Amino acid sequence: MMIHSRKTDGLDLASLRERLAGQRGPRYWRSLEELAETEEFQSFLDREFPHGAPELVDATSRRNFLKLMGASLALAGVSGCTHQASEKIVPYVRAPESLVPGKPLYYATAISRSGSPIGVLAESHMGRPTMVEGNEKHPDSLGAIDYFAQAAVLTLYDPDRSQVVTRRGGQISTWDAFLTEAVAALDAQRPNKGRGVRILTETVTSRSLGRQIRAFLEDFPEATWHQYEPAGRDTVRAGARLAFGRDVATRYHVAKADVIFALGSDFLAEGPGHLRSAREFAARRETLESMNRLYVVETTPTITGSMADHRLAASSYRIADFASFLARELEVKVSAPGGALSEPEARWVRALAKDLRKSQGKALVIAGEEQPPLVHALAHALNQVLGSVGTTVVYTDPVEEQPVNQAESIRTLANDLEAGKVDVLLVLGGNPAYDAPVDLNFGPRIAKAKFSAHLGLYEDETAALCRWHLPETHELEAWGDVRASDGTVTIQQPLIAPLYDGRSALELIAGLLRHPDRSGYEIVRETWKDQAGTADFETFWRTAVHDGVVEGTGLPPRSVSLTGELAQAGVPRVPQGEELEIVFRTDPTIWDGRYANNGWLQELPKPLTKMTWDNVAQFAPAAAERLGLNNGDLVELRYKGRSVEAPVWISPGHAESSVTVTLGYGRTRAGRVGNGAGFSAYRLRTSEAPWFDAGLEIRKTGRTFPLANTELHRNVLSLNETGEAAEERHLVRVGTIGEYHAEPHFAQHMEHAPKPKDSLYPEILGSVDRLDVEQGATMPPGGSGYAWGMAINLNACIGCGVCVVACQAENNIPIVGKEEVSHGREMQWIDIDRYYHGDLDNPEVYHQPRTCMHCENAPCEVVCPVAATVHDDEGINNMVYNRCVGTRYCGNNCPYKVRHFNFFHYSKPVAESLVVLNNPDVTVRARGVMEKCTFCIQRVNAARTTAEIEGRSIRDGEVKTACQSACPTRAIVFGNVNDPNSQVSKLKDDPRNYGILTELNTRPRTTYLARLRNPNPELETESRDGV
Repeated sequence: MMIHSRKTDGLDLASLRERLAGQRGPRYWRSLEELAETEEFQSFLDREFPHGAPELVDATSRRNFLKLMGASLALAGVSGCTHQASEKIVPYVRAPESLVPGKPLYYATAISRSGSPIGVLAESHMGRPTMVEGNEKHPDSLGAIDYFAQAAVLTLYDPDRSQVVTRRGGQISTWDAFLTEAVAALDAQRPNKGRGVRILTETVTSRSLGRQIRAFLEDFPEATWHQYEPAGRDTVRAGARLAFGRDVATRYHVAKADVIFALGSDFLAEGPGHLRSAREFAARRETLESMNRLYVVETTPTITGSMADHRLAASSYRIADFASFLARELEVKVSAPGGALSEPEARWVRALAKDLRKSQGKALVIAGEEQPPLVHALAHALNQVLGSVGTTVVYTDPVEEQPVNQAESIRTLANDLEAGKVDVLLVLGGNPAYDAPVDLNFGPRIAKAKFSAHLGLYEDETAALCRWHLPETHELEAWGDVRASDGTVTIQQPLIAPLYDGRSALELIAGLLRHPDRSGYEIVRETWKDQAGTADFETFWRTAVHDGVVEGTGLPPRSVSLTGELAQAGVPRVPQGEELEIVFRTDPTIWDGRYANNGWLQELPKPLTKMTWDNVAQFAPAAAERLGLNNGDLVELRYKGRSVEAPVWISPGHAESSVTVTLGYGRTRAGRVGNGAGFSAYRLRTSEAPWFDAGLEIRKTGRTFPLANTELHRNVLSLNETGEAAEERHLVRVGTIGEYHAEPHFAQHMEHAPKPKDSLYPEILGSVDRLDVEQGATMPPGGSGYAWGMAINLNACIGCGVCVVACQAENNIPIVGKEEVSHGREMQWIDIDRYYHGDLDNPEVYHQPRTCMHCENAPCEVVCPVAATVHDDEGINNMVYNRCVGTRYCGNNCPYKVRHFNFFHYSKPVAESLVVLNNPDVTVRARGVMEKCTFCIQRVNAARTTAEIEGRSIRDGEVKTACQSACPTRAIVFGNVNDPNSQVSKLKDDPRNYGILTELNTRPRTTYLARLRNPNPELETESRDGV
């Protein structure tokens, strides 16, 4: 939304609730302002390009402009006086056989987060990584990727990365100087066997790193290895121990589940193996004869909740009540719940219990990682009773090298620091000074260690407090090995030599063990030479590195049995009356703060709130109404004697008695991108209540805070189509599985008006519109025979947003910053619209990616005065950037609002390292031109060249757009519509296929498959009138 503060003055939530209650037929809305049809929303629709082009309109901006111009002139003068040193250019005498200019190479490796890797294929152009995509052979990738891994290349080239060894205070030093001092400090510990030595790492699943640390501990047997992640899995392990008396890892086979119940679990977007879970879930949604059914109880709206057939909002404390009630319905022994369910809630759970029992052996109960151990134990017990173990649930040994209670581990380390028991502290990764529980006061205690060193990608908050800071190599610069959720190992290989003076944790520990010249390559090879179990190690090694997986390393299933102690387990206390609970969650786009300096992720709209560049305090509509709060209000959150100020965001579907804050913001030493963004929720988070707790107090400050929210940007609705009349457009189309079986073509019957039979445009390309079976697909003489098109399956799309980042990485799309996003000028070529349907307190949620439709009768083309946007003979709507003069007529005439204008000179790199980030196959656009989706035409051309060389046509699936390749659920399909056997043609022949705004005779090449729900007849009481 372009309104700078996004403050909803005068918004009457009670009247909105009454209006929805009296609504007949379908009604979809993207924001509270749109639903209320406020003056703010009407004003927003009035402007095709919000704020016009207000370059430097206020006093502050004017001063900044003058400062920048002055600096530019000064630098120009300096550069004119600078002597450019002579350099010799030495070409290859004999170029490597594999290195062909203009042809990328691909290498299998892995990108990890919190110890959980995603197998990737990294694309390298002339020795520099530019793109990563999923590795189909990896069990946790299956060819897909998430946006954290996708954005790894931007972090690799981040100019704010740590570049040199420094002492406290910023004094530049060397690795030799550090190792000399560190080895001396360790030698002083040998008489007491290293009793004063502490190593702190993040979660470790690397066999080589575990082996190195154990070798270190053999040298110093009294030393202690601590592990800590702010988003650790302590409750998951504790729940397994409560249920089974032992620590086991849980793996879910979602593809085998007919009925799934998620207890506060966002399993489609988070946790080990979430990409596999999303892929399997989406595949079952397309099995229309036996579609799965998803029930969700959650506090904060999530991606998984948005895909639910039935969802209830409940405070985090009450989720244990639902689990206990369900357990009693299924005859699992458990103590009485701490809070009673209402009659509608009890009826909901009884219907769920009946559904689960009916799906014996094919049911699945999943507890969220933020839930207390009791909820996890109840989920294990329910899966046992339902006969799910061995089918939809499998247990294995943990994949971590040393599974520990990380909260206890960091608490013990903090206490030892305070007691003066730590002489040598080695922090290998992580940022505990920023993200450790606030009650541990960890940052100031670091100074109590006589010698401290921090290894990290950035000189962050922890680095500033340690005696030494050491630059760490990026995952794309280092050798290593990591384990997937099923135990399968990936050999992590570098694609580029370290850009800076960095070393990996493997190499650092080798140096501390007096082997400073040992490389990560040698260490990893030695690990696997000992474990390979084969005489032909070289073949094993080459295969493992090439494929990205080490065959045969998956962990076998373990048999488990309930301990019987579950019946004595207590249930957490439920807040009383109007008492509020505070809920902590990792941020959807910057996680725990480690990605705060990644501009792609900062500017990516969060899947449910559509917020960018900030975190917010999320309130339920009912709570906001009771407290008199509006979007953008700045409030003080008080909890256990501590407080922070946070902007308010009203989230439909949020639990009424809860307030959610996300972690990862409020950084002070993240870098130029992340510093100062948002507020730090860690200032309220304690070791006793890391995920939720009662006792939150709210105080209104009377001030507002500017937010850059995108939920209404590029709205397709026109000025005269707000309100219920706009529903006739049917942009997103939804039906139940019963309605589909009764009328498979229900989505195609929702056209706003009959498609015109006459056209002002000649049939140059012929029709490939699969909605009109009367017209054939004839191509012009001399054409290639290809007709490229795309189908997006709304039944599979979970709205995760990875396609947005993949497109940004592939097509050199710039970030524009919070100020420009607030003006509606973000440059991303894909928008993911989030629609609500139903009441404010628990609406249904639907996602719809929207990008250039590549219309056969494109309205943008006829208004361009210089033919900068034209069709090729294969139906792709192309942009000729050097013709564009920036009239923006095309954007004004595009009914889909998918064109983006470069208001500023984003192509000018801010640092030398970012120059090599760009994809060389894609034009870097200059200021003053229009841009939009190209169907990744560079990939189409590359496939065409290969096919012509080999004397064949392009095979189906040979061309995958960046968004299609990244999508974890295969919701996006691209291909040749003229090939009746292509996957995209089959989808366009599906009776659910429809185009949006087809009454305008645009003939879009991009179409959609309608979303289907599979509701329980016992709970589906409202007639949806064929929505």
